[in-house]
Amino acid sequence: MAQPQVRLTPNGYEYGPAPHSAKPSASADSGKDGQVAPFPNPRAEGYHEYLPQQPYPIGSLLPAEKFKQNAKPPKLFDALTIRGVEFPNRAWVSPMCQYSSDFGKATDHHFVHLGSMAMRGWGNIMVEASAVVPEGRITPEDSGIWSDDHIPGFKRIVDYVHGLNSKIGIQLAHAGRKASTLAPWVQMIAGDSGWQGGSVASDANGGWGSGVMGPSDISYNEGNYPDVVAASSEYIEDLKKAFLEAVERCKTIGFDFIELHGAHGYLFHEFTSPLSNRRTDNYGGNLENRLRLPLEVTKAVRAAWDGPLFYRLSASDWLEEVDGPEKAHPGEKEEWGWWGIEQTTIFAAQLRDLGVDLLDVSSGGNDKRQKITVGPKYQVPFAAHVKKNVPNLLVGAVGIITEAEESNSIIEDGEADVVFMAREVLRDIDFPLKAAQTLGVAVAPAVQYERAWTRMVVVKEPGETKTKKHRNPEVEGEEGRADDHKEENPHQSIP
Repeated sequence: MAQPQVRLTPNGYEYGPAPHSAKPSASADSGKDGQVAPFPNPRAEGYHEYLPQQPYPIGSLLPAEKFKQNAKPPKLFDALTIRGVEFPNRAWVSPMCQYSSDFGKATDHHFVHLGSMAMRGWGNIMVEASAVVPEGRITPEDSGIWSDDHIPGFKRIVDYVHGLNSKIGIQLAHAGRKASTLAPWVQMIAGDSGWQGGSVASDANGGWGSGVMGPSDISYNEGNYPDVVAASSEYIEDLKKAFLEAVERCKTIGFDFIELHGAHGYLFHEFTSPLSNRRTDNYGGNLENRLRLPLEVTKAVRAAWDGPLFYRLSASDWLEEVDGPEKAHPGEKEEWGWWGIEQTTIFAAQLRDLGVDLLDVSSGGNDKRQKITVGPKYQVPFAAHVKKNVPNLLVGAVGIITEAEESNSIIEDGEADVVFMAREVLRDIDFPLKAAQTLGVAVAPAVQYERAWTRMVVVKEPGETKTKKHRNPEVEGEEGRADDHKEENPHQSIP
């Protein structure tokens, strides 16, 4: 849906349709012949220092009344409202571990990393997996939200993103049996240097190799990853409380949404899969028991959090080539051999019934024997399956989605409601604005960067892709409207 028209008045921006006859009038101090303009450069309301106000959410469709090409926009640029929170488009940022936190605290790196995304038009931004307890980190440098000490660093980022009229949330996590390991580049450099030992972070380097928790005492990679302590019933109860304490911090910080991390072989995925969960109590054994912990946490978080709630899961352990069918033992007490799409579908319906708004569908990460066929959109079929078989649940697709047309087609074809991107964000942070230009619509860039996007922010007829030529390259927008401005604009140039 297009945003309402914006007018600049002496009092700042005014929103809503303007009367055809409405024209700015000169003020008493406007000088001879209206030489002095009465218009301010409005500031972002509530931000602690001057920050220009964004007249439209960055990445949102500009009004179709003016930009005719937006009359029937591609679905990638349809806004999506969840529990009163409006996301301006469907190109979203996945949580990406940065291994750059200071005992869980966000640093200047995170401010730049996430803040720069907020300037580039993404429909939402998600803070990386943030541990609700210290031992829930993947590495000693992982993000955390187990302490009030973590609030100021996150709030600084969230306030800035909100000052830009953008949305941001966080993924709450526990790494389970894959905790206390080295950052990826440390592992790589160590290997290149001849190290042939394990990947467990030492106590001297901030690790906790003797306190790694999982559903059962089964290492992810024996001899390379940590030995695992099976979580006691007392630990499980304390963990539920830790998630709720994290939710309260999210409220104080001002996050727009929360995602629970149940994918990639971390704790909740470990509990759901029969390969990593061999418990004999109420949290292990049959499918109902294996789903119990993530469902209990989801129910508690839903009761405590009024905003949008997402859940990320792995739809498959990718072991059909290794262990045969997902349902390996039909009719037996434990029918399932490994975690796959059939159990995912059952789980998804239960998450929906508990009030989860969106399922973020990924895959893999729980068994090093996995056989994954990697290629463009390789995980989208999992999202499409859930979308088809679990009604009334929003679905996000992931997995080497890199092109504007394919991103839009995933949504147009009903395979998912949003697309999540990760590495493509790092390679091409301006993807949403470039996608708008490719798909022939005009969306709002950040006002500070508008002059870089004049080829996209230009009035066209629906379906029109070109306007005029300037020398050899195609030039549009402000750069291509030289005839409309008799005097030179000192603030712009044509290279």
